[in-house]
Amino acid sequence: MTAPDPARLHDRVLIIDFGSQVTQLIARRVRESGVYCEVHPFDKAEALLDDFNPKAVILSGGPSSVTEAESPRIGTKVFKLGVPVLGICYGEQLMCDLLGGKVEGGHDGEFGRADIVIARESPLFAGIGAVDHREPVWMSHGDRVTAIPQGFEVIATSVGSPFAAIADEQRRFYGVQFHAEVVHTPRGAQILRNFTHGIAGLDGDWTMATFKQEAIARIRDQVGSGRVICGLSGGVDSSVAAVLIHEAIGDQLTCVYVDTGLMRLGESEQVVSLFRNHYNIPLVHVDASKEFLGELDGVSDPETKRKIIGRVFIEVFDREAAKVEGAEFLAQGTLYPDVIESVSARGGPSQVIKSHHNVGGLPDFMKLKLVEPLRELFKDEVRALGRELGMNDAFVGRHPFPGPGLAIRIPGAVSADKVAVLQQADAIYLEEIRKAGLYDKIWQAFAVLLPVKTVGVMGDARTYEDVCALRAVTSTDGMTADFFEFPWEVLGRAATRIVNEVKGINRVVYDVTSKPPGTIEWE
Repeated sequence: MTAPDPARLHDRVLIIDFGSQVTQLIARRVRESGVYCEVHPFDKAEALLDDFNPKAVILSGGPSSVTEAESPRIGTKVFKLGVPVLGICYGEQLMCDLLGGKVEGGHDGEFGRADIVIARESPLFAGIGAVDHREPVWMSHGDRVTAIPQGFEVIATSVGSPFAAIADEQRRFYGVQFHAEVVHTPRGAQILRNFTHGIAGLDGDWTMATFKQEAIARIRDQVGSGRVICGLSGGVDSSVAAVLIHEAIGDQLTCVYVDTGLMRLGESEQVVSLFRNHYNIPLVHVDASKEFLGELDGVSDPETKRKIIGRVFIEVFDREAAKVEGAEFLAQGTLYPDVIESVSARGGPSQVIKSHHNVGGLPDFMKLKLVEPLRELFKDEVRALGRELGMNDAFVGRHPFPGPGLAIRIPGAVSADKVAVLQQADAIYLEEIRKAGLYDKIWQAFAVLLPVKTVGVMGDARTYEDVCALRAVTSTDGMTADFFEFPWEVLGRAATRIVNEVKGINRVVYDVTSKPPGTIEWE
C-alpha cells in the first residue's frame, strides 16, 4: 500500500506567487501557525487548482503594475472555488481589477512604515483593534486602488490608500494593500492567522511530530528494500535528512562524507564521531582534501572555484558511491526554498533544484533515484524536525555554512596554509561569540581571510601580514540581513585573540554592511 503524501493529510493553503521578493515569508508565517501551504507561480496555479484542492488562497505581492499589459495575471477560476481568498498588495490590486474594480498608476505611492485606521469591524482584524484603531503596517506600492468591486467594503484606510484593506465578507474575499508577512507589520502574523484559522476555519495541525511520522512512512514506501546513499556535507540539512532516513530504514542507508579540507576547524572529526559513534549510521569518510586543494591551486575567480568544487565533489562522491553495493537511491537535503526558487514567478524552471555543496548539478551518468524527505520544509522547520528526532540542539542550531566551504571565505587563490589560518581565526571568533552568549542571536557569523597585507608592529618587530575580516548578520529568513551590533568588548576580545594566537594575521576589521535580498555569503 502506497503511503499518502504527508501534505495531503492536512488542509492546504495555496499561495500564488506574482514575483514578490518576500512571497516565501507568507508561506513561513502560514506554516508557523500550523497550516500547511505551498507556493506556486501565477502561470501554473490555475492548472493545479483542482488537484491541489486548497481550503484557502493567498495572492502575493509583486513588482509589476496591474495597469501594464504584460503584468502577471490569473483568470477568475480561483474566485469560483468557494474558498476564502486574500490578496496582498499587488494581489489586492489584481483582485480588484479582475472582479470589476479599478486600479490606477501615477499616484503617490506608499513605501515603508505607515498606519492604517480600522474603518469597520471584520474577522480579518479580530483581536487587532476596534473601529478607529490605528495599526502600524509596512507599505510598498506605487499604484492605487481607486474603485473596489461590487460587494466589497472598506475595512481600513491609510493616508495614501483609501482602500488599504477591503472585504467581501459574504464571499470571504479580502485584500490588504500592506505586507502582512513582513516583521515590519508587527501584528501581520495575527492578521494572516485570522484569515487561515478564523475565516477559513483551518485547524492548524501541521506539526513536526506528525510530519516526522508521515515522512518515515513515505520513505519506507519509496525505498522498500532498496539501499540509499546520502551525500553528507556535515551541514544541518543533510544531517537531519540522514537521521530521518536512518530512523525509517536503518542500515539500508549509507552516508558518504566527502572531506574537502575546506571545513571549519575540527568539523570533520565531529561529523564522523557523531554519525558513527552516536547514531551508529554506516558512514564512509573520504579525505579528499589534497584533491580539492590541488584543483583549486592558483584559482582566484569565485565562480570558477565554486564550479571546481562542485565538479570534484561529484567525481569523488560517485567514485565512493559505486562501492556501495546495490545502491538505488540518492538522498539529498533539498529544502522548500530550493523548490520555490527553481520555479519562480518571474523566471521558469531551472535545470537543478539543489546539488551537492549547492553548486553544479548531478550528471546524467548517476542513475540514482532521488530521496528528498525535507523538500516540503523551510530551514527553521528542518531545525524543529532535528529536535523532534532527538538531535543535539547545539548541532541543529548551527549557523549556515556554504557548500563550497572556506574556499569562498578566502577571496583570491586558496592554499592549505590559508585554510589553516582561516580555520584558527574562525574558531576563535565563534568561541568568543559563544562565551558571550550571543551565538543564538546571530543568523550567521564567520571570519574571512582578505587578499590584503598590512604593515604592523607587534612588540618590537615590524610585521607584514594578512588582514582578517569578521562578519556577523541578523536575519529572520536568510533572504535579507543586517549587521549584528556587537558589544565592543566582545569584538575586542575576538580581535585581540586572533592577532595574538594566529600566526599570519596582524589586523582584524569588522564588516558592517547590510545585505539586500539574496545571498548573505561573502562572495
